[in-house]
Amino acid sequence: MTQSTLSAHLLERLSTDIAAAPRQVVAAVELLDGGATVPFIARYRKEATGGLSDDQLRLLEERLIYLRELESRRETILSQLELQGKLTDELREDISRADTKQALEDIYAPFKSKRRTRAMIAREAGLESLADQLFADRSLVPLEAAAKFVNADKGFADASAVLGGARDILAERFSLDVTLREALRRFLAASGDLVSRANTEVSNDEAEKFRDYFDYREPYERVPSHRALAVFRGQREGYLNLSIELSEADESLPKHPCERLIAEHFGIGEGDYPGEEWLRGVCRWAWRVKCRTAIEGDLFEALQQRAQETAISVFGDNLKDLLLAAPAGNYAVVGLDPGFRTGVKLAVIDKTGRVLAHDVLMMHTSKQQLELSKEKLSRYIRASKAAFVAIGNGTASRETSQIVGEVLKADPSLGARRVIVSEAGASVYSASELASQELPGLDVSYRGAVSIARRLQDPLAELVKIEPKAIGVGQYQHDVDAGKLERRLNAVVEDCVNFVGVDVNTASAELLGYVAGLTKRVAKEIVSYREANGPFVDRTELLKVPFLGSARFEQAAGFLRIPGGRNPLDATGVHPESYRLVERLLQKTGRKSVLELMGDAAFLRSLRPADYADERFGVPTVADILKELEKPGRDPRAEFKSADFNDAVQSIEDLRVGMKLEGVVTNVAAFGAFVDIGVHDNGLVHVSAMADRFVKDPRDVVKVGDVVKVTVIDVDLKRRRIALSMRSDGAAGPSSNRSAGHKSSGKDKAAQQTALGAAFAALRR
Repeated sequence: MTQSTLSAHLLERLSTDIAAAPRQVVAAVELLDGGATVPFIARYRKEATGGLSDDQLRLLEERLIYLRELESRRETILSQLELQGKLTDELREDISRADTKQALEDIYAPFKSKRRTRAMIAREAGLESLADQLFADRSLVPLEAAAKFVNADKGFADASAVLGGARDILAERFSLDVTLREALRRFLAASGDLVSRANTEVSNDEAEKFRDYFDYREPYERVPSHRALAVFRGQREGYLNLSIELSEADESLPKHPCERLIAEHFGIGEGDYPGEEWLRGVCRWAWRVKCRTAIEGDLFEALQQRAQETAISVFGDNLKDLLLAAPAGNYAVVGLDPGFRTGVKLAVIDKTGRVLAHDVLMMHTSKQQLELSKEKLSRYIRASKAAFVAIGNGTASRETSQIVGEVLKADPSLGARRVIVSEAGASVYSASELASQELPGLDVSYRGAVSIARRLQDPLAELVKIEPKAIGVGQYQHDVDAGKLERRLNAVVEDCVNFVGVDVNTASAELLGYVAGLTKRVAKEIVSYREANGPFVDRTELLKVPFLGSARFEQAAGFLRIPGGRNPLDATGVHPESYRLVERLLQKTGRKSVLELMGDAAFLRSLRPADYADERFGVPTVADILKELEKPGRDPRAEFKSADFNDAVQSIEDLRVGMKLEGVVTNVAAFGAFVDIGVHDNGLVHVSAMADRFVKDPRDVVKVGDVVKVTVIDVDLKRRRIALSMRSDGAAGPSSNRSAGHKSSGKDKAAQQTALGAAFAALRR
């Protein structure tokens, strides 16, 4: 498969995977292979792709990578088999039909060069013909037939040893049967449990973090991502032993169900023929010695893959919500990075994010220092006319917030609001080379306060400066495929940046680097050009930037905004290629200028897009332009809100069951959401306690950054765990969140405690 060519089979698969018509897939693949970016295709090439969304296009990108790797592996296997002289027409057909990497490897397994096996030694001794005879003729008496093949020189000195060799040949043949392997995998996946037990050979304090999995069993197909990744980590670190098992009753049967599957697959019945009884023993040997470990390994790999994909998806969704959190806007902000012994670091920034002042406030050392700090804080707020005091949510956060509240209450004329801001990743930014370049004269200890203040102004513009993995909205990120995680997170950042749009005259190089079509190098060139020549006044001026040619301009121009430039359209999401369409629209409507048209919502909604479409710009593009003109340059993010933390509750020790509090969602997982209620330890709202109705996906109810009202339902001081409810009655969870017919029991409660324990452990990892 060439880069721009899709076989009919693969085209059908991609169409099914992304729920689109084949023509849409072909058009999208051609654009992607031609260098177009997902944001550009989704926004400005709707006619070509039939309106594929950015989510569909991202999925298409991932599937293309997999399928192209699959095709590459297919060609390699075909070449290897041809070199070995073993490529038959039937084998070529089987390889051509394989539609997963697992299926390909199953077909290729018998032909891989491998270490000498007992079956190989038996074949070399000429025992394969005996194995074939015993398999074909069940009436043969195995020992009598084997006696004819005794060969002490080859290591088979008696009939029993010969039969053992024949058994090894057949067992290996059975274990390499492609259809059988798939049947065994399907059966164990549907009927088996993932079982985890403590490794009794290891005993230390580190093992305690896996205590919830020392005696754990759960149906394989229902194991959630976070528990799967937890047990695999425990196995990798040597604290847990894993297996795939059926029920205890099935495992203890004289004949394992998988032995029966093997026998049925090869037509080996329950008859009394001597050869049939011997073949049943071969099936038992094949399962216990050859198949079980291999099939179990395949299932572990599949589960790990599934768990990683879910974890990466959850990480990406949470990152998207965080990046698209509502900005406070262009206001002066006082940022505080709290600390006890070393003091509270303060940074004052103006509405553009420029640092005006920095200081350290010793709020928590002595009463005298506290009063002095209050006076200094009040002066900084008044002098800068700050609209907000942004307080990092780390150590000493609530204590600092309470003091800030006292300052603001004592002098209402200050007019500022205090807001607790997540400082995840702020320390990473502070110590980065980028921070050194942006804030060269500022000590590293103050850079965190600057970052906290700026991320309140515009979370997206500030958080793009931090490696996505360091922002802290994922789980088990060190246990997933690093390459896939990086691709996913970078794609999320790119989609968010282009969804919002970027002011080319104020954006940092880091922010510009995520604009469709731009590289990090070109982004730096834009900033250098801007510094040397002043603000851009026209989008076409971007073509003067080194290394930003017409192809990059086409991709990026619609996402780069110039408020107050020569052309009002440069401040909108209308692409320059569509400017003539807007001019034609003006002529047809009798409007004199774009400014006269912009913002006239009633008039713009009265227009029919079909009346202005032509061969190049279809109805979807015209409709998008009319929407953009209706609210030109509008920030698509939500309105800014902040949580109102209870000043009387500053630590987990202050919590009481039944308390009603306000908090901010910091992380969302398949099992629920973690909420910051201002006590340093995040509380968990389990999915069963998220609403008065059944909730399948927590993201249907909340997302990262949401302000929510919760009720405290349990506090575990020893393990520092807080259970919360968002239900109107403050209960732990509705019965409708249990499976139909499910009855609560002591065992169920124990299982629920294990699940909750695992959920909290997931947050800490």
